[in-house]
Amino acid sequence: MGFQEKAKSFVNNRWLVFVASMWVQSCSGIGYLYGSISPVIKSAMGYNQRQIAMLGVAKDIGDAIGFVAGSLCEVAPIWVVLFIGVAQNFFGYGLVWLTVNHTLPPLPLWVLCICIFVGTNGETYFNTGALVSGVQNFPKSRGPVVGILKGFAGLSGAILTQVYTMFNFPDEASIIFVVAVGPTIVITAVMFMIRPVGGHRQARQSDNMSFLALYGVCLILAAYLLAVLILQDLVDLSQTVLTILTMGLVILVLLPVAIPVTLVFFSSKPESEESLLSESQKQESIAYDRNEVILSEVEDETPLGVDALPDNEREKRISHLQARLVQAAADGAVKVKKGPRRGEDFTLMQALVKADFLLMFFSLVLASGSGLTIIDNLGQMCQSLGYEKPHVFVSMISIWNFLGRVGGGYFSELIVRKYAYPRPVAMAAVQVVMACSLFYYAMGAPGAIYVVSIVMGSCYGAHWAIVPSAASELFGLKSFGALYNFLTLASPAGSLVFSGVIASGIYDYEAKIQNATSNHPLTDGEALSCYGTICYSITCGILSVVCLMAFFLSMIVVYRTKRVYAKLYGNSQVR
Repeated sequence: MGFQEKAKSFVNNRWLVFVASMWVQSCSGIGYLYGSISPVIKSAMGYNQRQIAMLGVAKDIGDAIGFVAGSLCEVAPIWVVLFIGVAQNFFGYGLVWLTVNHTLPPLPLWVLCICIFVGTNGETYFNTGALVSGVQNFPKSRGPVVGILKGFAGLSGAILTQVYTMFNFPDEASIIFVVAVGPTIVITAVMFMIRPVGGHRQARQSDNMSFLALYGVCLILAAYLLAVLILQDLVDLSQTVLTILTMGLVILVLLPVAIPVTLVFFSSKPESEESLLSESQKQESIAYDRNEVILSEVEDETPLGVDALPDNEREKRISHLQARLVQAAADGAVKVKKGPRRGEDFTLMQALVKADFLLMFFSLVLASGSGLTIIDNLGQMCQSLGYEKPHVFVSMISIWNFLGRVGGGYFSELIVRKYAYPRPVAMAAVQVVMACSLFYYAMGAPGAIYVVSIVMGSCYGAHWAIVPSAASELFGLKSFGALYNFLTLASPAGSLVFSGVIASGIYDYEAKIQNATSNHPLTDGEALSCYGTICYSITCGILSVVCLMAFFLSMIVVYRTKRVYAKLYGNSQVR
């Protein structure tokens, strides 16, 4: 193969598209920087906590309403989707920066809400474009692909924060400038690479090693960022050292491109997995696929006791039932249902009438809404406890958010591939851990802010690796963009109540009590502040109960989908 052919193969290689998608995601999680942005806006505009919470809700809604992005992916090239996101991000956060920096006259709160909504809504286009191309190019590795891509979105807060420190801007409002300009530059540079390239035909036996290499890079990247974060907190570093550390971070983010370079330019052309199958294996695969379609028609008719029978007896019972059903349909005695079954392709409207989809959504409302409430209020939580550098904890929760997403994709894939358990088992497990960490903070235990930052970051992130993968398995890939963007509504729906009403209401109530008993009344323009664990302990106690409710909903989904996952992945246990 000549150089031109190799260059063409490189451009169309699914691993290059995947790496470019990782770069898009590494600067697309702008919503996670709100914990660093909100104190700047609060002090510059003189807002109280309820007004900051309103901006946070506008951010969350903008981060979740992605129906247009999901629908657009089905009819337009993905670069168009990414370009619209870039324009929204630059315009929305650019206006916020100009307002906070006092370049523009002070804008009303409702106008700033619209600006933040528009700016953060661009993130839905970034996420949708990257994820749709990812799952289409890697249909047999959805868990790792979704986990890594969503992981880099979660890590983007720490990456952008580190880039911000490198430039030594003269004022704190410049972090909003970085949010407006950083994603614009990076995503414009790579948006034409993000597209489906027939990745299912590029499957190789070496894919597992490539994924392991990516996991290794992810762990190194997280450890590096965490070490840099601790070093910055403990030592007063010079600007030169900060620049060197940031350049090291950039090199680690670029490092995964070595995978497609090696596969295309430094290895002999490998055979695809499909070509390695014998004719008998191909025939068995075709027969298996046909059998899956037939079995899906009798799923709801199978008696409950059949699952407890031995495999041979169970297959006989199902075959007998299938034969009777086919004969009855031929005689006109029954009508075979034409709607899709779980594991087949659903439209959004078809999924919305399925109990499993709604249970997953409401479980996500309760759990991810709780996690997003902590993320949005983390800056104020740190200030209430007397920490002078809240951006350290914002970066920390971003790093653990990243690890949670990568780990959630990896371990949930092990659960379904090795044991054929329903993927929502992993979701239920992390919800219990979330409830425990929130209860720990509610009790005012020592080091609670560290526990909450680590646990809530990782568990919240794990949800966004597990849930999209489960949705694609249960409801198909055809309308995955629309299904994913509907599920993302869960976070702002929960945050609207938990942050916009409960957390902000309790904070302002406690702040008013403290101010009334204080000998230092507020001066004009000074924001109302609360100090001590009481500011958020009640809120965390409530959210702990909410996460337990989410756990019970997830376990219902597990019970209902056991049979589906046994069909989808039962064979993998004997491979």
